[in-house]
Amino acid sequence: KSCRFDISGGRSSCCWCLYVTHHVCLFAVTVAVMSVDLGSEWMKMAIVKPGVPMEIVLNKESRRKTPAAVCLKENERLFGDNALGSVKNPKTVYRHLQSLLGKKHDNPQVALYQKRFPEHQLQEDSVRSTVYFKNSEEMQYTAEELLGMVLNYSRSLAQDFAEQPIKDAVITVPAFFNQAERRAVLQAAQMAGLKVLQLINDNTAVAMNYGVFRRKDIDNTPKNVMFYDMGSGSTTATIVTYQTVKTKESGTQPQLQIRGVGFDRGLGGFEMDLRLRDYLAKLFNEQKKSKNDVRQNHRAMAKLLKEAQRLKTVLSANVDFMAQVEGLMDDIDFKAKVTRAEFEQLCADLFERVPRPVQDALTTAEMNLDDIEQVILVGGSTRVPKVQEVLLKAVGKEELGKNINADEAAAMGAVYQAAALSKAFKVKPFLVRDAAVFPIQVEFTRETEEDGIKTVKHNKRILFQRMAPYPQRKVITFNRYNDDFAFDINYGDLSFLGQDDLSVFGSLNLTTVRLSGVGSSFQKHADAESKGIKAHFNMDESGVLLLDRVSSLLKLGNTISTLFGGGSSEPTLNVTEPVQVNPINVIPFIKIYIEMTFTSADWVSNLTLSLLIKEEKDGEKSGNAEAEKDVEKKAKPQKKSKISEDITVELIIRDIVDPTADDVTSSKKKLQDLTDRDLAKQEREKNLNSLEAFIFETQDKLYQEDYELVLKEEEKEQISTKLREASEWMDEDGYSATTKQLKEKLSELKSLCKDMFFRVEERRKWPDRLAALDSLLNTSSFFLRSAKLIPEDDQIFTEVELNMLEKVINETTTWKNETVAEQEKRSTKERPILLSKDIESKLTLLDREVNYLLNKAKFAKPKAKAKAKNSTSSEKNNKANNTAEEKVTPPTVESTESKSEEEVQQGEAPPTEESNVHMDADSQSQPTEETTSTGRRASSITPTAITRELKRVN
Repeated sequence: KSCRFDISGGRSSCCWCLYVTHHVCLFAVTVAVMSVDLGSEWMKMAIVKPGVPMEIVLNKESRRKTPAAVCLKENERLFGDNALGSVKNPKTVYRHLQSLLGKKHDNPQVALYQKRFPEHQLQEDSVRSTVYFKNSEEMQYTAEELLGMVLNYSRSLAQDFAEQPIKDAVITVPAFFNQAERRAVLQAAQMAGLKVLQLINDNTAVAMNYGVFRRKDIDNTPKNVMFYDMGSGSTTATIVTYQTVKTKESGTQPQLQIRGVGFDRGLGGFEMDLRLRDYLAKLFNEQKKSKNDVRQNHRAMAKLLKEAQRLKTVLSANVDFMAQVEGLMDDIDFKAKVTRAEFEQLCADLFERVPRPVQDALTTAEMNLDDIEQVILVGGSTRVPKVQEVLLKAVGKEELGKNINADEAAAMGAVYQAAALSKAFKVKPFLVRDAAVFPIQVEFTRETEEDGIKTVKHNKRILFQRMAPYPQRKVITFNRYNDDFAFDINYGDLSFLGQDDLSVFGSLNLTTVRLSGVGSSFQKHADAESKGIKAHFNMDESGVLLLDRVSSLLKLGNTISTLFGGGSSEPTLNVTEPVQVNPINVIPFIKIYIEMTFTSADWVSNLTLSLLIKEEKDGEKSGNAEAEKDVEKKAKPQKKSKISEDITVELIIRDIVDPTADDVTSSKKKLQDLTDRDLAKQEREKNLNSLEAFIFETQDKLYQEDYELVLKEEEKEQISTKLREASEWMDEDGYSATTKQLKEKLSELKSLCKDMFFRVEERRKWPDRLAALDSLLNTSSFFLRSAKLIPEDDQIFTEVELNMLEKVINETTTWKNETVAEQEKRSTKERPILLSKDIESKLTLLDREVNYLLNKAKFAKPKAKAKAKNSTSSEKNNKANNTAEEKVTPPTVESTESKSEEEVQQGEAPPTEESNVHMDADSQSQPTEETTSTGRRASSITPTAITRELKRVN
């Protein structure tokens, strides 16, 4: 079956359809998908499941966003707000992990992280040259492993919210993430056991969320919108073009295209928090309440950072605020007044950097501000008044757009994409043309010979240009390579990055590809013509570059290229398959001039085909028909066969070496062991709380009236003694007991109190169960009496059916009376013989019999009555009936009834059974008991009347 969900958001609403395929509905436990908006400081999750189109996940504190942090203690892990609450030991709290992904130990970003969090020890991995956290010899974790813990926690929150397992997810990453950083996120998700449907750029997710809820406003006229996203760790400005396009698969659909991206990796709210923290530390030292420097105390600095984050939020709405921390250091309280002007002065250089991403985005898109219709704010740090002031001045608009949820837009856009990628859902198409921020090129060397001198020439070929759309596949052909060779995949021209960004960017070399088996593949087919070595590249939906395969291509027979004198010695780009050229057979004379021009800049062979056409006179057309056919036969190429063989490929990663399969397995086991430990700890705490609650609650129940009524003195004393002993055991050994011991102790106490609870529970159920049984007996008896009064001509129930119902009614009534009477004779302290389950079984049996007859009456067709032989006899009968009725009915009412009968005979709709009953009651002003039961009242009993009357009684 299909389900339709309506979603509204922002100032405008959009109705979109989400369909669940039939075969998936049978296994709904695996249908849900999720998204994770993975920020440097916060993460937001959203889910889609049948009945819940798109919704933000609430964490255990019912908050819509969760800190992306984990706290690792000796015997427990804490996440989110609980992790940040561990300010007593900040060394165990790991956060802002995003800035360490895909970074080598000598990267400036690692040094900056160490400066911001001096309590951590960052060590260098001897194999991968990355960093890992070393808390002790036993506790050593990489940034990917810690991020995997956070992602696993996000999935657990989503599963609790969705109430079903979830494995598929779409995760957001910054648009400026390079290949190494994207692979690191995928590795973390793999360690967490998540199946990543796609890594989507956070700016693209925001743009999708904006477009999905405004798809009715999108037409074939391009609309350019800029999204300015300032988060905790970075800032990104993105220019997006919305318009409708035609596709073969789904017709005209809305599309978003990323046109320009500008970013600042270091501009964000966290840097403002750190400056406020340092300012508060300076104020505390100036107060000279302590001889020690607060900046040397990691715990005190963690407290000041927490207060600085609160202070920044408050100063966004107030001009000044009193910062205060109790027991900051050496049991000394801290209190100081901070104004918004002071905060803006501290971050003056940061505010000067606000317009730069805007200019970079405009330059990349080759646009100016007049082309931008609206600038929309995204991210929590855009709430700072000074940021909005500087940005508004820079863009020159009347106002900044605030018509999307600055915190949740990326998560909602990503979960829409997750539903679109999932096989369980179908959504309205919304086309996305994302763009690669960094160009990628292929570099190789080729040996050339001129005048007998051999030289080695270094060549570069652009594989993906800057802002090239993806996902996209490309093929590069290397011609005239007859033996094994190698080529490099590197980043292209990054001159648009500053020196600081380049130093943070990391290695500019991606991969070295070594090919082996090239010579042997050609030797197998010495008689074939080589068409080069084809390397198939794919930049997938996540923006990750993959080398799908490398193969040698050979052709047998004549080809178009032989007609032109052979192929080029340089590699060529084949985005699509070559198109076969057929001769033009309607033109008698064709002169083909072929100019082979080679452009050294891009090494692409440009074939210019000039056709000079000489028109014939009308009288010469018939005479040259045969010549046309000869030219056609000569120009037509012969059939050719293709031979393709795969080449062995060895990839040598040059940026960040991926962890080996054994390393990934070891990391997954390490994370799973921690998860199992957490689950075991939660299970033990659950059993401990259950045992403790059972002891206290049962001790209290022993003195309640309901329990004293069913307890014997010796039984009460026995239970009380056992509970007291269990309480003493809890105080001495219970809090160190194992889960198994706690379960055994709880099971022992429940077994001891089982009979007591049973007697009390039964007595509480009796009133409702017996009342329901009495009601059903009364209703069934009325139904049986009414069914027996149905005239024989209209009777639809058989005698056996009515007798069976009567038997069940009588047996149930007898059982109830006898059992209740016997129960009243027994002591309340004995096991009852009147059981609620027996009453429920009687209710079920009686209800089944009545419903069977009711359903039969509901679908029964009325019997056809035989027509009267002549009208004379009918008139005599009518007169006789009228005469009989006159004996008990006043004349005025008699005429009304006769009129009603005449109207029915004329074909009008008969009155309802309820109206018949009221008419009979009104018409018989002085009826006798005999007349009421045997006269017209009896003739009005029908199966429909019984059903309606039964509903009225109920």
